[in-house]
Amino acid sequence: MKALIIGGGVAGPVAAMALARVGVDAEVFERDEQGAEQRGSWVTFQANGMDALRSIDADGPLHDIGYPVDDIGFVNGKGRPLGTIPLAARRADGLTSRMMPRAALYTAMAEEARRRGVDVRFGSRLIAATVDGAGVTAEFEDGTTARGDILIGADGIHSTVRRLIDPYARAPRYVPVLNVGGYIPDFHVDVPEREFRMQFGIRCFFAWMPTPDGGTVWFANPPAPVEPEQGVLSSMTDAEWRARLHELMDGDAGPAPKIIEAAQGPLIGWATYDLPVVDHWHDGTGRMVVIGDAAHATSPAAGQGASMALEDAVILAQCVRDRATTTEAFAAFEGLRRARTERIVAEGRRASNSKAAGPVGRMVRDLMLPLMFRRAAKDGGRSLMWLQGHHIDFATPV
Repeated sequence: MKALIIGGGVAGPVAAMALARVGVDAEVFERDEQGAEQRGSWVTFQANGMDALRSIDADGPLHDIGYPVDDIGFVNGKGRPLGTIPLAARRADGLTSRMMPRAALYTAMAEEARRRGVDVRFGSRLIAATVDGAGVTAEFEDGTTARGDILIGADGIHSTVRRLIDPYARAPRYVPVLNVGGYIPDFHVDVPEREFRMQFGIRCFFAWMPTPDGGTVWFANPPAPVEPEQGVLSSMTDAEWRARLHELMDGDAGPAPKIIEAAQGPLIGWATYDLPVVDHWHDGTGRMVVIGDAAHATSPAAGQGASMALEDAVILAQCVRDRATTTEAFAAFEGLRRARTERIVAEGRRASNSKAAGPVGRMVRDLMLPLMFRRAAKDGGRSLMWLQGHHIDFATPV
Protein backbone atom coordinates (compact mmCIF):
# COMPACT_ATOMS: atom_id res chain seq x y z
CA MET A 1 0.00 0.00 0.00
CA LYS A 2 1.14 3.55 -0.73
CA ALA A 3 -0.05 6.71 1.02
CA LEU A 4 0.12 10.21 -0.43
CA ILE A 5 0.37 12.66 2.48
CA ILE A 6 -0.49 16.29 1.79
CA GLY A 7 1.26 18.63 4.22
CA GLY A 8 4.81 18.61 5.53
CA GLY A 9 4.28 20.50 8.79
CA VAL A 10 4.28 18.21 11.79
CA ALA A 11 1.51 15.64 11.24
CA GLY A 12 2.56 14.70 7.70
CA PRO A 13 6.12 13.46 8.31
CA VAL A 14 5.07 11.72 11.54
CA ALA A 15 2.17 9.97 9.79
CA ALA A 16 4.65 8.76 7.16
CA MET A 17 6.97 7.37 9.86
CA ALA A 18 4.11 5.71 11.71
CA LEU A 19 2.72 4.16 8.52
CA ALA A 20 6.16 2.82 7.64
CA ARG A 21 6.08 0.82 10.88
CA VAL A 22 2.96 -0.97 9.67
CA GLY A 23 4.28 -1.66 6.18
CA VAL A 24 2.77 1.28 4.29
CA ASP A 25 4.99 3.33 1.98
CA ALA A 26 4.34 7.06 2.12
CA GLU A 27 5.36 10.18 0.24
CA VAL A 28 4.89 13.66 1.71
CA PHE A 29 3.95 16.69 -0.43
CA GLU A 30 4.45 20.14 1.08
CA ARG A 31 3.00 23.28 -0.50
CA ASP A 32 5.79 25.64 0.62
CA GLU A 33 9.38 25.57 -0.48
CA GLN A 34 11.92 24.03 1.87
CA GLY A 35 12.98 26.48 4.58
CA ALA A 36 9.88 28.68 4.29
CA GLU A 37 9.26 30.85 7.35
CA GLN A 38 6.94 29.26 9.92
CA ARG A 39 4.45 31.75 11.28
CA GLY A 40 3.69 31.27 14.95
CA SER A 41 7.23 31.75 16.23
CA TRP A 42 7.14 29.42 19.26
CA VAL A 43 4.83 26.62 20.36
CA THR A 44 4.07 24.91 23.63
CA PHE A 45 4.71 21.27 22.86
CA GLN A 46 2.78 19.20 25.37
CA ALA A 47 3.79 15.91 26.97
CA ASN A 48 1.11 13.93 25.13
CA GLY A 49 2.69 14.95 21.84
CA MET A 50 6.07 13.67 23.00
CA ASP A 51 4.33 10.47 24.11
CA ALA A 52 2.95 9.98 20.60
CA LEU A 53 6.42 10.41 19.12
CA ARG A 54 7.94 8.06 21.69
CA SER A 55 5.42 5.36 20.69
CA ILE A 56 7.14 5.16 17.29
CA ASP A 57 10.67 5.91 18.61
CA ALA A 58 10.69 9.36 17.00
CA ASP A 59 11.01 11.54 20.12
CA GLY A 60 14.81 11.65 20.19
CA PRO A 61 15.31 14.71 17.94
CA LEU A 62 13.16 16.88 20.23
CA HIS A 63 14.85 16.25 23.56
CA ASP A 64 17.48 18.92 22.87
CA ILE A 65 15.11 21.47 21.31
CA GLY A 66 13.48 24.20 23.35
CA TYR A 67 13.05 24.49 27.09
CA PRO A 68 11.00 22.63 29.70
CA VAL A 69 8.06 24.42 31.30
CA ASP A 70 6.58 23.35 34.62
CA ASP A 71 4.11 26.02 35.68
CA ILE A 72 1.98 28.93 34.51
CA GLY A 73 1.76 31.92 36.83
CA PHE A 74 -1.17 34.28 36.26
CA VAL A 75 -1.43 37.95 37.23
CA ASN A 76 -3.99 40.63 36.47
CA GLY A 77 -3.36 44.03 34.93
CA LYS A 78 -2.31 45.50 38.28
CA GLY A 79 0.25 42.73 38.73
CA ARG A 80 -1.77 41.01 41.46
CA PRO A 81 -1.14 37.25 41.47
CA LEU A 82 -4.18 35.20 40.49
CA GLY A 83 -2.56 31.81 41.01
CA THR A 84 -0.03 29.33 39.68
CA ILE A 85 -0.92 25.98 38.14
CA PRO A 86 1.05 23.13 36.59
CA LEU A 87 1.26 23.51 32.83
CA ALA A 88 0.82 19.77 32.45
CA ALA A 89 -0.23 16.72 34.39
CA ARG A 90 2.58 15.04 36.35
CA ARG A 91 3.09 11.92 34.28
CA ALA A 92 4.60 8.78 35.77
CA ASP A 93 6.95 8.52 32.78
CA GLY A 94 8.40 11.97 33.47
CA LEU A 95 7.44 13.52 30.13
CA THR A 96 6.93 17.29 30.42
CA SER A 97 5.88 20.20 28.26
CA ARG A 98 8.46 22.20 26.32
CA MET A 99 8.56 25.59 24.63
CA MET A 100 10.25 25.41 21.25
CA PRO A 101 10.46 27.31 17.97
CA ARG A 102 7.79 26.11 15.58
CA ALA A 103 10.31 26.01 12.74
CA ALA A 104 12.63 23.79 14.81
CA LEU A 105 9.80 21.34 15.51
CA TYR A 106 8.81 21.12 11.85
CA THR A 107 12.40 20.84 10.67
CA ALA A 108 13.24 18.10 13.17
CA MET A 109 10.27 15.97 12.12
CA ALA A 110 10.95 16.44 8.41
CA GLU A 111 14.63 15.55 8.84
CA GLU A 112 13.82 12.47 10.92
CA ALA A 113 11.32 11.33 8.29
CA ARG A 114 13.89 11.75 5.53
CA ARG A 115 16.47 9.91 7.63
CA ARG A 116 14.05 6.99 7.73
CA GLY A 117 13.68 7.03 3.97
CA VAL A 118 10.52 9.11 3.57
CA ASP A 119 10.46 11.26 0.44
CA VAL A 120 9.35 14.82 1.24
CA ARG A 121 8.58 16.91 -1.86
CA PHE A 122 8.49 20.67 -1.35
CA GLY A 123 6.77 23.22 -3.57
CA SER A 124 3.90 20.80 -4.30
CA ARG A 125 0.51 22.50 -3.96
CA LEU A 126 -2.42 20.08 -4.27
CA ILE A 127 -5.23 21.32 -6.51
CA ALA A 128 -7.32 18.19 -7.16
CA ALA A 129 -7.65 14.49 -6.47
CA THR A 130 -9.46 11.78 -8.41
CA VAL A 131 -10.66 8.60 -6.72
CA ASP A 132 -11.32 5.38 -8.63
CA GLY A 133 -11.69 1.71 -7.79
CA ALA A 134 -7.94 1.11 -7.70
CA GLY A 135 -6.70 4.16 -5.81
CA VAL A 136 -6.39 7.94 -5.88
CA THR A 137 -4.52 10.34 -8.15
CA ALA A 138 -3.31 13.67 -6.76
CA GLU A 139 -2.83 16.64 -9.08
CA PHE A 140 -0.48 19.50 -8.21
CA GLU A 141 -0.29 23.11 -9.32
CA ASP A 142 2.99 22.57 -11.15
CA GLY A 143 1.34 20.02 -13.46
CA THR A 144 2.74 16.90 -11.80
CA THR A 145 0.62 14.03 -10.48
CA ALA A 146 1.09 11.23 -7.96
CA ARG A 147 -0.68 7.91 -7.59
CA GLY A 148 -1.41 6.06 -4.35
CA ASP A 149 -3.86 3.83 -2.56
CA ILE A 150 -4.87 6.46 0.01
CA LEU A 151 -4.52 10.24 0.36
CA ILE A 152 -4.08 11.78 3.81
CA GLY A 153 -4.75 15.49 4.31
CA ALA A 154 -2.38 16.90 6.91
CA ASP A 155 -2.62 20.27 5.22
CA GLY A 156 -3.84 22.50 8.01
CA ILE A 157 -6.88 24.52 8.88
CA HIS A 158 -7.43 25.70 5.29
CA SER A 159 -7.13 22.12 4.04
CA THR A 160 -7.60 21.42 0.36
CA VAL A 161 -8.17 17.74 1.12
CA ARG A 162 -11.02 18.59 3.51
CA ARG A 163 -12.75 20.53 0.71
CA LEU A 164 -12.21 17.65 -1.71
CA ILE A 165 -13.85 15.27 0.75
CA ASP A 166 -16.71 17.69 1.42
CA PRO A 167 -17.13 20.74 -0.86
CA TYR A 168 -19.67 22.06 1.66
CA ALA A 169 -17.39 21.73 4.69
CA ARG A 170 -17.86 24.47 7.26
CA ALA A 171 -15.40 27.35 7.06
CA PRO A 172 -12.91 27.88 9.90
CA ARG A 173 -14.27 30.01 12.73
CA TYR A 174 -12.55 33.27 13.64
CA VAL A 175 -11.09 33.50 17.17
CA PRO A 176 -11.52 37.07 18.53
CA VAL A 177 -7.89 37.69 19.48
CA LEU A 178 -4.80 38.33 17.37
CA ASN A 179 -1.32 36.92 17.89
CA VAL A 180 2.11 38.50 17.91
CA GLY A 181 5.26 37.40 19.69
CA GLY A 182 8.81 36.17 19.47
CA TYR A 183 12.10 35.53 21.25
CA ILE A 184 14.53 38.12 22.65
CA PRO A 185 18.12 36.93 23.26
CA ASP A 186 20.04 38.28 26.26
CA PHE A 187 16.97 39.78 27.86
CA HIS A 188 16.19 39.06 31.52
CA VAL A 189 12.72 38.92 33.08
CA ASP A 190 12.20 38.32 36.78
CA VAL A 191 10.18 35.09 36.69
CA PRO A 192 10.93 31.78 38.46
CA GLU A 193 12.79 29.23 36.37
CA ARG A 194 10.56 27.06 34.14
CA GLU A 195 7.50 29.26 34.77
CA PHE A 196 5.49 30.97 32.04
CA ARG A 197 4.05 34.24 33.39
CA MET A 198 0.70 35.23 31.85
CA GLN A 199 -1.08 38.52 32.41
CA PHE A 200 -4.76 39.22 31.99
CA GLY A 201 -4.20 42.89 31.27
CA ILE A 202 -6.80 45.62 31.29
CA ARG A 203 -6.97 45.63 27.50
CA CYS A 204 -4.68 42.83 26.31
CA PHE A 205 -3.40 39.39 27.29
CA PHE A 206 0.41 39.33 27.52
CA ALA A 207 2.83 36.53 28.44
CA TRP A 208 6.56 36.10 28.96
CA MET A 209 8.99 33.38 30.03
CA PRO A 210 12.73 33.35 30.78
CA THR A 211 14.80 30.79 28.89
CA PRO A 212 17.87 28.98 30.26
CA ASP A 213 20.14 30.74 27.76
CA GLY A 214 19.29 34.16 29.22
CA GLY A 215 16.61 35.14 26.72
CA THR A 216 12.87 35.67 26.88
CA VAL A 217 9.98 34.16 24.94
CA TRP A 218 6.90 36.38 24.77
CA PHE A 219 3.54 36.75 23.07
CA ALA A 220 0.53 39.04 23.11
CA ASN A 221 -3.12 38.50 22.15
CA PRO A 222 -4.57 41.87 21.15
CA PRO A 223 -8.38 41.68 21.21
CA ALA A 224 -10.09 41.95 17.84
CA PRO A 225 -13.83 41.25 18.08
CA VAL A 226 -14.28 41.76 14.32
CA GLU A 227 -12.31 39.60 11.90
CA PRO A 228 -9.72 41.77 10.08
CA GLU A 229 -10.18 42.07 6.35
CA GLN A 230 -7.66 40.28 4.17
CA GLY A 231 -4.38 42.18 3.94
CA VAL A 232 -4.99 44.48 6.91
CA LEU A 233 -2.64 42.71 9.33
CA SER A 234 0.07 41.96 6.79
CA SER A 235 0.14 45.63 5.79
CA MET A 236 0.83 46.85 9.34
CA THR A 237 4.40 48.02 9.86
CA ASP A 238 6.69 47.10 12.73
CA ALA A 239 6.24 50.59 14.18
CA GLU A 240 2.45 50.28 14.00
CA TRP A 241 2.49 46.96 15.84
CA ARG A 242 4.71 48.34 18.59
CA ALA A 243 2.56 51.45 18.96
CA ARG A 244 -0.58 49.31 19.14
CA LEU A 245 0.91 47.01 21.80
CA HIS A 246 2.16 49.96 23.87
CA GLU A 247 -1.32 51.48 23.73
CA LEU A 248 -2.97 48.24 24.84
CA MET A 249 -0.51 47.63 27.69
CA ASP A 250 -0.47 51.22 28.93
CA GLY A 251 -1.31 51.28 32.64
CA ASP A 252 -0.64 47.58 33.24
CA ALA A 253 2.04 46.55 35.72
CA GLY A 254 4.91 44.37 34.54
CA PRO A 255 7.67 44.26 31.92
CA ALA A 256 5.47 44.45 28.79
CA PRO A 257 6.68 47.92 27.68
CA LYS A 258 10.35 46.89 27.92
CA ILE A 259 9.63 43.61 26.10
CA ILE A 260 7.83 45.44 23.30
CA GLU A 261 10.76 47.82 22.89
CA ALA A 262 13.40 45.06 22.99
CA ALA A 263 11.56 42.62 20.70
CA GLN A 264 13.41 41.84 17.51
CA GLY A 265 11.62 43.13 14.44
CA PRO A 266 9.85 43.25 12.27
CA LEU A 267 6.85 42.40 14.45
CA ILE A 268 4.22 40.50 12.47
CA GLY A 269 0.75 39.72 13.77
CA TRP A 270 -1.77 37.20 12.55
CA ALA A 271 -5.35 36.16 13.10
CA THR A 272 -6.28 32.68 14.34
CA TYR A 273 -9.16 30.37 13.65
CA ASP A 274 -10.50 27.09 14.94
CA LEU A 275 -12.67 24.25 13.63
CA PRO A 276 -15.24 23.23 16.25
CA VAL A 277 -16.79 20.52 14.05
CA VAL A 278 -15.71 18.93 10.79
CA ASP A 279 -18.62 16.80 9.63
CA HIS A 280 -16.68 14.48 7.35
CA TRP A 281 -13.17 13.34 8.26
CA HIS A 282 -13.03 10.83 5.39
CA ASP A 283 -14.72 10.31 2.04
CA GLY A 284 -16.42 6.98 2.77
CA THR A 285 -14.50 5.15 0.04
CA GLY A 286 -11.42 4.42 2.10
CA ARG A 287 -9.32 6.65 -0.16
CA MET A 288 -9.14 10.08 1.53
CA VAL A 289 -8.94 11.18 5.18
CA VAL A 290 -7.89 14.30 7.11
CA ILE A 291 -5.82 14.54 10.29
CA GLY A 292 -4.48 17.31 12.55
CA ASP A 293 -5.64 20.88 11.97
CA ALA A 294 -7.43 19.79 8.80
CA ALA A 295 -9.84 17.83 11.02
CA HIS A 296 -9.94 19.76 14.30
CA ALA A 297 -7.93 22.98 14.50
CA THR A 298 -7.86 24.57 17.95
CA SER A 299 -7.01 28.01 19.23
CA PRO A 300 -3.37 28.39 20.33
CA ALA A 301 -4.74 29.02 23.83
CA ALA A 302 -5.21 25.26 24.19
CA GLY A 303 -1.52 24.61 23.57
CA GLN A 304 -2.47 21.33 21.91
CA GLY A 305 -2.40 21.83 18.13
CA ALA A 306 0.85 20.01 17.45
CA SER A 307 0.28 17.31 20.06
CA MET A 308 -3.22 16.46 18.80
CA ALA A 309 -1.85 16.22 15.26
CA LEU A 310 0.84 13.78 16.37
CA GLU A 311 -1.68 11.65 18.25
CA ASP A 312 -3.73 11.54 15.04
CA ALA A 313 -0.75 10.52 12.92
CA VAL A 314 0.14 7.57 15.13
CA ILE A 315 -3.41 6.37 15.82
CA LEU A 316 -4.31 6.50 12.12
CA ALA A 317 -1.41 4.15 11.40
CA GLN A 318 -2.63 1.79 14.11
CA CYS A 319 -6.10 1.77 12.58
CA VAL A 320 -4.72 1.03 9.10
CA ARG A 321 -2.78 -1.86 10.63
CA ASP A 322 -5.66 -3.28 12.67
CA ARG A 323 -8.64 -3.03 10.31
CA ALA A 324 -9.30 -5.19 7.29
CA THR A 325 -9.96 -2.27 4.92
CA THR A 326 -9.02 1.39 4.82
CA THR A 327 -12.72 2.28 4.90
CA GLU A 328 -12.99 0.52 8.25
CA ALA A 329 -9.67 2.02 9.36
CA PHE A 330 -10.74 5.60 8.65
CA ALA A 331 -14.08 5.09 10.42
CA ALA A 332 -12.30 3.60 13.44
CA PHE A 333 -9.85 6.48 13.48
CA GLU A 334 -12.63 9.06 13.52
CA GLY A 335 -14.46 7.14 16.21
CA LEU A 336 -11.38 7.11 18.43
CA ARG A 337 -10.46 10.75 17.93
CA ARG A 338 -13.54 12.93 17.40
CA ALA A 339 -14.79 13.33 20.99
CA ARG A 340 -11.34 14.06 22.43
CA THR A 341 -10.34 16.58 19.80
CA GLU A 342 -13.66 18.45 19.80
CA ARG A 343 -13.42 18.76 23.59
CA ILE A 344 -9.94 20.26 23.28
CA VAL A 345 -11.13 22.71 20.61
CA ALA A 346 -13.91 23.82 22.96
CA GLU A 347 -11.41 24.30 25.81
CA GLY A 348 -9.24 26.45 23.56
CA ARG A 349 -12.21 28.58 22.53
CA ARG A 350 -13.15 29.25 26.15
CA ALA A 351 -9.57 30.20 27.01
CA SER A 352 -9.36 32.60 24.06
CA ASN A 353 -12.64 34.26 24.96
CA SER A 354 -11.43 34.87 28.52
CA LYS A 355 -8.51 36.87 27.10
CA ALA A 356 -10.88 39.29 25.40
CA ALA A 357 -13.26 39.87 28.32
CA GLY A 358 -14.96 43.23 28.83
CA PRO A 359 -14.98 45.24 32.09
CA VAL A 360 -17.61 43.10 33.82
CA GLY A 361 -16.06 39.89 32.49
CA ARG A 362 -12.64 40.97 33.81
CA MET A 363 -14.04 41.58 37.28
CA VAL A 364 -15.77 38.18 37.40
CA ARG A 365 -12.68 36.50 35.95
CA ASP A 366 -10.34 38.02 38.55
CA LEU A 367 -12.65 36.84 41.32
CA MET A 368 -13.12 33.31 40.00
CA LEU A 369 -9.69 32.44 38.63
CA PRO A 370 -7.87 32.35 42.01
CA LEU A 371 -10.40 29.79 43.25
CA MET A 372 -10.02 27.70 40.12
CA PHE A 373 -6.24 27.89 40.17
CA ARG A 374 -6.04 26.90 43.83
CA ARG A 375 -8.07 23.79 43.08
CA ALA A 376 -5.91 22.98 40.07
CA ALA A 377 -2.68 23.48 42.04
CA LYS A 378 -3.99 21.41 44.93
CA ASP A 379 -4.64 18.37 42.77
CA GLY A 380 -1.11 18.54 41.33
CA GLY A 381 -2.31 18.65 37.76
CA ARG A 382 -4.42 15.49 38.02
CA SER A 383 -7.39 17.36 36.54
CA LEU A 384 -5.25 17.82 33.41
CA MET A 385 -4.42 14.14 33.05
CA TRP A 386 -7.16 13.60 30.45
CA LEU A 387 -5.36 16.19 28.34
CA GLN A 388 -1.58 15.80 28.69
CA GLY A 389 -1.64 12.33 30.23
CA HIS A 390 -2.87 10.67 27.04
CA HIS A 391 -0.74 7.60 26.30
CA ILE A 392 -0.33 5.52 23.16
CA ASP A 393 1.02 1.97 23.20
CA PHE A 394 1.71 1.43 19.52
CA ALA A 395 1.87 -2.36 19.84
CA THR A 396 -1.59 -2.61 21.39
CA PRO A 397 -4.39 -3.17 18.84
CA VAL A 398 -6.89 -0.36 18.62
